[in-house]
Amino acid sequence: MNNNPTIETNGAAPRPTSTKAPHPVLSAGDEAPDLAGDAYQALLDMIQRGVLPPETPLQERTLAATLGISRTPLREAMSRLIGGGFAVRTARGQLVVKEPVLRQYLEIFQIRVLLEAEAAACAATRLDEQRARAVMAEVQALLATGSSSIEENHRVDNLVHDTIAAASGNPMLAQLIHDLRIKARCFDQNGTPERFEPGCREHIAILQAIVERNPEAASEAMRQHLDTVRVGLVARHTRL
Repeated sequence: MNNNPTIETNGAAPRPTSTKAPHPVLSAGDEAPDLAGDAYQALLDMIQRGVLPPETPLQERTLAATLGISRTPLREAMSRLIGGGFAVRTARGQLVVKEPVLRQYLEIFQIRVLLEAEAAACAATRLDEQRARAVMAEVQALLATGSSSIEENHRVDNLVHDTIAAASGNPMLAQLIHDLRIKARCFDQNGTPERFEPGCREHIAILQAIVERNPEAASEAMRQHLDTVRVGLVARHTRL
């Protein structure tokens, strides 16, 4: 029995979900300064985790009930999804989760390599060593488990990349990196098991270079990490 009231998959195979609550429930009674913003983040999280797969209809009534908000902030959140390129209206006027295009993914990664390699180099001269070691410990703990939930993998991945981006000292650069990473994750929502261990070790290599205050090594380690991710994903999506 499907307990997710928001999904009409049009016959698509169900995506894996965790045993945790699939999304935060928002309430108009809570002291939330920006219900539309909270709704947007909740919907974006559902898209990234595959709870709302590509081409899923975004129905106001069911989504409003699921998130516990009125349709007014939900409509604004949906407008933000359209503006961000995460949702699109069909020829019949129905709003659906946008199907990512491989070409767009490659364009995103071309920009990510440039920006995140630079951010890693900057972080090697700016990020507090204790903070870098703390983030590395999180990655090592994740690696020691041998496997983890989608949510935990995403949390640690976000921690690594967002911490490095923030340490660049350039808020605009950090925001651009964050936005591009969200779009890339919507293309490859849950990753693949074979990338778990290599991905962790690549993150550790980046952080080790930062701890050693080696900008060139940090930049190259980030570049190699992103290139490996890109090549692997393209291979999966072009496999016959």
